[in-house]
Amino acid sequence: MDISRQSTELPEENERGPRARTRRLMLKTAIRLMQAGLTPSVSDVAEAAGVSRATAYRYFPSQAALVDAVVDEALGPILKWKDRSPDAGERIESLFRTSLPRLDEFEATFKAALKLSLDQWAQRKSGAPEGEPQFMRGHRVELLRNALEPLRVQLPAEEFDRLTQALSLIFGIEALVVLKDIWGLDSKESEKVATWAALELVRATMRHKNKEG
Repeated sequence: MDISRQSTELPEENERGPRARTRRLMLKTAIRLMQAGLTPSVSDVAEAAGVSRATAYRYFPSQAALVDAVVDEALGPILKWKDRSPDAGERIESLFRTSLPRLDEFEATFKAALKLSLDQWAQRKSGAPEGEPQFMRGHRVELLRNALEPLRVQLPAEEFDRLTQALSLIFGIEALVVLKDIWGLDSKESEKVATWAALELVRATMRHKNKEG
């Protein structure tokens, strides 16, 4: 199997005891497989990691639970992002500058998670019996709301939500799919376009507010 050249290294944690080490081994194995373009099942990861299936399912009872844990690991510093600037534009730029290189580094992993989400949607759409729990995604909502917090008191709730929703279209792996796979941009160019678009949305919203005011 050809492994992607994208990094499979994750931040080291304080591991205590065999349970923590086993879980860590499974996560590292899962992200290695996902960086290779796969969307592994719990059994796939157990086999690749040399762990029994019974043990693997004690840690991750479903594929959705496994992929959710891997995504959180891959997001890493994005989930810890904080910015105290009173300027929403500066905070949005900070969030994009922090997030997009990380999304690019673990691009294959996030695409594998996206594939799982789309596959589950297709199964539900076809009326197939529901099997594993649904893989839920949604970190971007909280992150964008935090970035836009300075505008919460300046904008009506409806406009605040609309801006957050609009930004969510260009914040995430989907934006890289469009910019890199469709437009053929490289990582740096993709980051510039996405960040520019985000800042323009914020500026346009504020111009509209000031014009009305």
